[in-house]
Amino acid sequence: MLDFEFATCATQGAREYQEDMALARAVRTDAAEQRASDEDSVTVPGAPVVSGQAVGTLSEHQPRLLAVLADGMGGHAGGALASRTVCEVFFETLDASSGPLRDHLHGALVAANTAVAEKVESDPVLSGMGSTVIGVAFSDLGVDWVSVGDSPLLLYRRGEIALLNEDHSLAPELDRMAEAGLMSQEEALRDPRRHMLRSAVTGDDLELVDQSRMSLQLEAGDYVVLASDGLQTLEASEIERIISGYGGDGAAAVANALIRAVEAVRDPHQDNATVVVVRAMTGPKASGRSPARDGAIAPAVSSGSGNTADHGDAATFEAGNRS
Repeated sequence: MLDFEFATCATQGAREYQEDMALARAVRTDAAEQRASDEDSVTVPGAPVVSGQAVGTLSEHQPRLLAVLADGMGGHAGGALASRTVCEVFFETLDASSGPLRDHLHGALVAANTAVAEKVESDPVLSGMGSTVIGVAFSDLGVDWVSVGDSPLLLYRRGEIALLNEDHSLAPELDRMAEAGLMSQEEALRDPRRHMLRSAVTGDDLELVDQSRMSLQLEAGDYVVLASDGLQTLEASEIERIISGYGGDGAAAVANALIRAVEAVRDPHQDNATVVVVRAMTGPKASGRSPARDGAIAPAVSSGSGNTADHGDAATFEAGNRS
C-alpha cells in the first residue's frame, strides 16, 4: 500500500493578478470528517507552501488523495472566477458521488463545465472566461486523471520525467505539420498560435477531453506534478534536476524549489505558475508490487474525446511560457 505526501506552491509571476487555483485533499473514510479536514490545500496569490499527507487503510480501489488544478483565462475577474468555480465544483461533485471516485472524474468535469456556463449566463460580462483543468485521484492502484487544456500532468521516476496527459494547445498540431514537412521546426516553435487552446472549460461543449483508461501504477519514490503552464518556463531537464535534488526532502521542498526556479528566470512575461506536487511513499502495509516495467516509466494510457495523443514512454515536455 502506498501513502501520499502532497504540497502546493504558486507564484503570480509578472501578471497583475492570479488566475490559477489548486486544491488537494486527503480522502477520509468518514464523510463528515472528510469535509471538515484541515488537510485541504488551497493555492492563492502569494501563498506559502501548503502541504499534507494521505495515509490510511482504505480499499485499494478507493482514492486516498484527490487533487485538482485549474488555470483560468478571461481577465482578472473572469479567469480567477473560472478557475475557482472549476476546482470547487469538481470537488463538490466527487463529494456527492458514491462508489470508486475514479469512475466519477469525467462527471465532475462535466459538472464544472456546466457551472461555468451558468456563471456566464447569469452575468454576460463574464463571456469568454474559461479554464484548463487537471483532476487526479490517487489510490493504491495508482493514479487516474481527467484533463482539458494545456496544463501538464508530469510523472517523475528515477531520474526520468514524462508528460502523462494530452496537450490541447495547438503546439502538437504545429509539430505534426513540421514533421510532415509543411513548415520548418523553427517556424512551428515560433508560431504565435502555438499556445492557443483547442479545448478548455468554457461552458460550451468540451471538444477534447483526456482521461486515463486505467490506473497508472505508481511506486514508492515517484513524484506526480500537476502544474499550470507557467511551469513551462523551465526546461524538462531542469525540472528533473530539481526533483532529483530535492525529492529526498519531500513534496513541500520540491514544490517550493520548482516555483523558486521559475521566479529565478525573471521572465518579464512570466505567467502565473502553480504546482501540486505528490510523492508516493511506502505505506505500513506495502504490497510490494513492482511497476509495469522494472525501473522504467510505464507508458501513459489515456483516452480522449476528439484527437487523442499517442502517449509513449516519455512524452515531450515543451518549455516556453504562454503569454
